Amino acid sequence: MSVDRRRLLSEAGLLAITAVWGWTFVVVHEAVALLAPLPFLASRFLIAAALVAAVFWRQTLALGLGGLKAGLAMGAALTAGYVFQTSGLTLTSAANAGFITGMVVVFTPFLGALFLRQKVTAQAWVLAGVAALGMYLLSGVEGKWNPGDLLVLGCALSFAAHILITDRVVQRHHPGALVVVQVAFCGLACLGGSLALGQWRLPPTPQVWWAIGITAVLASALGFFVQTTAQRYTTPARTALIITAEPVFAGLAAYFLAGERFTARRLLGAALILTAILWAELSRLRAEQSEPDPAPP
Repeated sequence: MSVDRRRLLSEAGLLAITAVWGWTFVVVHEAVALLAPLPFLASRFLIAAALVAAVFWRQTLALGLGGLKAGLAMGAALTAGYVFQTSGLTLTSAANAGFITGMVVVFTPFLGALFLRQKVTAQAWVLAGVAALGMYLLSGVEGKWNPGDLLVLGCALSFAAHILITDRVVQRHHPGALVVVQVAFCGLACLGGSLALGQWRLPPTPQVWWAIGITAVLASALGFFVQTTAQRYTTPARTALIITAEPVFAGLAAYFLAGERFTARRLLGAALILTAILWAELSRLRAEQSEPDPAPP
């Protein structure tokens, strides 16, 4: 299969998974009203880890110490992101969480500067300001921030770190094995946290079991495998550009499935965040057009 065809299929799969991720904001928002975030996440990610390990157990056993460390680093960032996001969903709307999570692409260059000594451009500062104003309009009411939105902001920072870590390690290790390690880490960490806090219990209703099943199979096991594989055949900027559709899918799902409505203020805030996200990724994509396509692994 040609490199171009592999990239096309990878990016199409990533767009489909992005739509699933957007839809699951509504699913998780409803589930965590009935089950605390940590036991929900523990159940979700332990099931996902078992599913992926059943397929890639040989590659996981052959991963080696370097691959194990890479997977654990990805897992730490992933765990922080989902704990922030799922906890935030207990306090804010599914649509707000979707748009604020999308700010991951605005934060990525700042984390790159902090940890990888990459230069932060003037444009990045402008886009961060636009996104911050958008978040204020989306969340701030009379000078007060919704604490759920601030938690989801921590999720966006954590997911930005996850993208940077994945980009550095994905070419050197099998993507399925990396998914097993990071998802298992997330499940075990959340299980340990829920036991330590006395929150652990089984899902109380069929609705919560259904939410765990959907997020474990589609959003986690399949989703992270597709994302990790896609980053082998396309670039981080292309990956992030596709993922920018997630808040749009989340907003549509919240509107049509959960009956959430946007005031003019919230709509303007969402539009500013989406503008910053798209502007950032289109700029990166234009910069990449002069670079050679990634070679097949």
